[in-house]
Amino acid sequence: MRIYEGSPRQDFEEVLRSVGAFLDQRGMREVLLAEAPDGFVVQGLVVTQAGAGGWSESVGAMSKETLTFLDDDIARFMDEAMARRNSGQPVPDFAAAGRYENSLRVIGRWIDEQKPRDIFFFEQDGAFVLRLLMAGQVGMKHVLAEFTKDDIERMIEQGPAWRNRSSGPKAGAAPEAATQTT
Repeated sequence: MRIYEGSPRQDFEEVLRSVGAFLDQRGMREVLLAEAPDGFVVQGLVVTQAGAGGWSESVGAMSKETLTFLDDDIARFMDEAMARRNSGQPVPDFAAAGRYENSLRVIGRWIDEQKPRDIFFFEQDGAFVLRLLMAGQVGMKHVLAEFTKDDIERMIEQGPAWRNRSSGPKAGAAPEAATQTT
């Protein structure tokens, strides 16, 4: 992943948080995210506008949508989020953020600690399966990690402690939630 201007490191926490906020605004569900050389590709289900047909179409229909977030888009999302947080307005309630904004933020935090070369994940009913490309002594290999819906909720609850390093988990410590396989 590219290191974004003003960011001291690869920052999956902030990048995925920004993407998550956008997905919440779109109302996207059951997402899949793949890192590409120039950004991210995201697929998910969205509700389309209600049709002019009969009563059965009055609530809309689900359709699959594919979005490409280029590095410039991600940088803009991050700048907009930073401007909102530094606007002098009262600090927004972390719990008031959307489901994907919160979930992807804590997953991004965990990913940052793993230091992968590349990421891919999908979500189903609030649970996430991740595949990280890791560099090791014998070369590159993919590592899988799974987070249940309960794991994600626990990680979100721990979020404020993570931001206060003195009381949060030590850097590099994986949350109890992660189930990893190689």
